[in-house]
Amino acid sequence: MPRNWLRVILAVCVASSVLASQPARADEKKDKEQKKAIDTAVERGLEYLKKTQAQDGHWEVAGGQYPTSMTALAGMAFLMEGSTLKEGKYSDQVKKAVDWFLAPSRQQANGMLGDTRNPTESVRYMYGQGFGTMFLASVYGEEEDKEQREKLEKLLKKAVEFICKAQTLKKFRKAEGKEVDVGGWGYVSAADGGNFDEGSVTITALQGLRAARNAGIPVPKENIDKAVNYLEACTTPDGGIIYNYLGGAAGRGQGQAPLTAAAICCGFSAGQYKTELPKRWIQYCKDHETTFLSTTRQAHHEYQMYYFGQAMYALGNDRYGEMFPDQKDRDKWLGWERFKTAHFQQLLAAQDRTSGAWMQGDVGPVFVTSVNLCLLQLDKGILPIYQR
Repeated sequence: MPRNWLRVILAVCVASSVLASQPARADEKKDKEQKKAIDTAVERGLEYLKKTQAQDGHWEVAGGQYPTSMTALAGMAFLMEGSTLKEGKYSDQVKKAVDWFLAPSRQQANGMLGDTRNPTESVRYMYGQGFGTMFLASVYGEEEDKEQREKLEKLLKKAVEFICKAQTLKKFRKAEGKEVDVGGWGYVSAADGGNFDEGSVTITALQGLRAARNAGIPVPKENIDKAVNYLEACTTPDGGIIYNYLGGAAGRGQGQAPLTAAAICCGFSAGQYKTELPKRWIQYCKDHETTFLSTTRQAHHEYQMYYFGQAMYALGNDRYGEMFPDQKDRDKWLGWERFKTAHFQQLLAAQDRTSGAWMQGDVGPVFVTSVNLCLLQLDKGILPIYQR
């Protein structure tokens, strides 16, 4: 072969190699830029929460609303950064929040974490119970100080007991004909609420119980079983979760997207990756992916993104294919990277550059900022409650 042809061939090979490496380098550069943007946004958001923490350690939204839930969710944002009671950039904020929960004036013999003297908590105290238990259990799991651990353990055991006693009790007949006990949670306890329950509080209570169990706090199996049965009873034939269980079978088309996303988190937390129920919920999300992956704001947007993001993080990038092996087109799988691609850029752009807060939504910037910081920090994988 003529020597000049060898030069041509070598030149083509080199050019092809360079061209092939360029997309990889571009992707690597893009990933680094996004990580830097996320780190900056997280720092700004955490600084906003730091500045808005009350002197006694709590957070709230306008007019003193929902202090128990807000303190727990803001506290989780700092824990996800890596700070603890003793170490980290925001250890003071974590400590002040925990001290607020442990204050003698807040301790209640029945284990309730909320304050019914606050009008916004008197009618919705079970949200604070679930979020508060999740936060305190996440702190307890990392606490090494013996005295502090004992205080937290005592409070957590009472908090878990309160959640379990607050659970509703109903009956549900499964498709095979077996009747089982089902139990969810409502805005207040079953006794205070006339045995009323609904999906969003049920998910919150379940995550609180899971976090407690992860930390070594005993959680009765029967309460978890009744809750899983409850979610099954609330699942429609097309896989959606309905608002609340009134008896009988859930009707097709009545499912709600935010509740279905939240249910996936609870199913995964119970280790139900390969069972039929979570697969039905995921298939529902897949069938409604334009809703979940849309950047257009929707009803209960932050709530939906908070739980759908957790569900997609738990799926990772491969688990969907393992659960649905017949779906070969990887680009259409639900998963963490698709969620990030759909939402993170807009999420970063929506942050207020001056304050570091996110101002969207009806609840208030402490809530939205805490929820968005959770999503942006999932990749750190620090807390057991959010790990795959």
